[in-house]
Amino acid sequence: MNTLATPSFSNSIAPVTVFGIPNCDTVKKARSWLTEHGVSHVFHDFKKLGVPAELLPGWIAAVGWEPLVNRKGTTWRKLDDATRTAVVDESSAKALMLEHPSVVKRPVVAWPNDQITVGFDAAQWLGLIA
Repeated sequence: MNTLATPSFSNSIAPVTVFGIPNCDTVKKARSWLTEHGVSHVFHDFKKLGVPAELLPGWIAAVGWEPLVNRKGTTWRKLDDATRTAVVDESSAKALMLEHPSVVKRPVVAWPNDQITVGFDAAQWLGLIA
């Protein structure tokens, strides 16, 4: 049993949803942090389930398409030049993320208050669970 005080946030009806890849170090760190802070969460595995096409427009509306495309990762670097240079707007980025889920910056987190965050930022997350 977790000995940390459970924030009232974790008692909300909808759990936090973490989207990513299970072997990603940042996703591992994020999931551990949520567990350590008593935050109920579920995991959506991009490798097994893909990027949820129905949620992608909401993510883009919340944070923009550019922060969602991980241009520093291995998947991006392995893409051919034509594919990389074709990512110039929301439509092209959306198509790329659906075709290559590993190019999405991780984790994408859907919070019960409908906020979307990208990446792991403990200070930001503390504010979200307070």
